[in-house]
Amino acid sequence: MAAVYKKVALIGLGLIASSMAHAMRQRGLVETITGHAKSAESRAAALELRLCDAVFDTAAAAVEGADLVVLAVPVGVMGDVAAEIGPHLKPGAVVTDVGSVKQAVIEAVGQHLPENVHFIPGHPIAGTEHSGPRSGFATLFENRWWLLTPPEGTAPDAVARLRALCEGMGANVDEMEPAHHDLVLAVTSHTPHLIAYTMVGVADDLRRVTDSEVIKYSAAGFRDFTRIAASDPTMWRDVFLTNKDATLEILGRFTEELFALQRAIRIGDGAHLHDYFTRTRAIRRSIIEAGQDTNAPDFGRGSAAKADGAAG
Repeated sequence: MAAVYKKVALIGLGLIASSMAHAMRQRGLVETITGHAKSAESRAAALELRLCDAVFDTAAAAVEGADLVVLAVPVGVMGDVAAEIGPHLKPGAVVTDVGSVKQAVIEAVGQHLPENVHFIPGHPIAGTEHSGPRSGFATLFENRWWLLTPPEGTAPDAVARLRALCEGMGANVDEMEPAHHDLVLAVTSHTPHLIAYTMVGVADDLRRVTDSEVIKYSAAGFRDFTRIAASDPTMWRDVFLTNKDATLEILGRFTEELFALQRAIRIGDGAHLHDYFTRTRAIRRSIIEAGQDTNAPDFGRGSAAKADGAAG
């Protein structure tokens, strides 16, 4: 496959960026990859793993001459990174990000970028509970959705080029309004993660169940909660602080549903419970039919489905 971009700069070298590097190299989508990470350990690992051709101590140095710049840092620091790299961006370059919140990123990043670059926010809905440059793998994005939220007036050819890169890595690409993206992700990712963190916290606080019993007798449901709750705490702190309104709206709906189920259990309303579980079971079947998970006996949690993890 012909290279989509000559030079790509990865700012942040965690799971998503390292997986992009593996995928882009394996499929010949880029000619040169530069990178920057805050920690010296991550920078050394990126060179050791040949994720990057060159790694720099500063983001500004990494983006010099880059045709595409990928902001793969926590949402809370994207504005600061954008302020640093803004004066060093090549005219005509594309800047994108991989954050799971879009409106806050647009507000934080857009103000620091010069008018002669294209800012196309993005979000690959893929991940695992692991982080760091050693956690990446080339197939992470295969058959996963990569959402783009280009501002009105963005050059169509710039969007098409970024779309081609994402599709080249195996992703399905769709475009979405930023506010709608944040609401959708509050339903499909952010609130479920918060519930998972809460359930694991409840188990930790429930002293009538010992730690050894929680670990020894974990059924599939609790195991999956702990898998999700193992995700990067800095990333998820920033997600909830920057997608506050949408998350609180969905949490309110969740609380209403939970109260209704509590009442059904209390009064012994089996019909309500059966109807509710039947309806929600159908959603799970639809997810499998759409190819976004597998109905394997291990619920796809084995190595064959490594890409289905706690994604933002």
